Amino acid sequence: MDEDRMEPVRELWDRWGCFALLGLVGLVLLFGIWRVRRDNTPNVGADVRSVAFLDSEGRRHTLAEYAGQVVVVDVWATWCGPCQASLPELAKLQSEAGTRYAVLPISIDEGGFSDVNSYLSRHPMQLKAYVPLNGGALEPFGPISGIPTTIIVDEKGKLRTRWSGYASGRSEMELKAALAGSPVRR
Repeated sequence: MDEDRMEPVRELWDRWGCFALLGLVGLVLLFGIWRVRRDNTPNVGADVRSVAFLDSEGRRHTLAEYAGQVVVVDVWATWCGPCQASLPELAKLQSEAGTRYAVLPISIDEGGFSDVNSYLSRHPMQLKAYVPLNGGALEPFGPISGIPTTIIVDEKGKLRTRWSGYASGRSEMELKAALAGSPVRR
């Protein structure tokens, strides 16, 4: 190609090419962020009745057993500071539970009930804790990327809402909203 004919293209590239390239990189990054968020966001309305866990006697349970009840599931660990702060609130909600709702604190400690029982003996509270049945037992909830992660399951076994982190009073507020049949807030 003739050098003179390429000069306007070079000038255009020099002036706008870096902006076009930056714009393209930005679009690729935004798509990547959207994709990760979409893939890591649990599907509100997903059926989670198959989530399986063990009680302290080693009996297997699933969320399907709680049909007709709203269920607060709290995924926690004994070494997690925010989890430790949330446990008294969960114990209170659990002690007040009746036929309308249940509270299931599920510990993901590697030591299972050995770690949980040791922790509860050092921090006495009326709390019945559980552990996942196996490594994939909590998968229907979607990725658990932070703890505590609290999940509200509706009466039909569908994921209503979930969040990570501890905020005083939030579990009770979300539970009341679920019991009242309020729309899901996202």
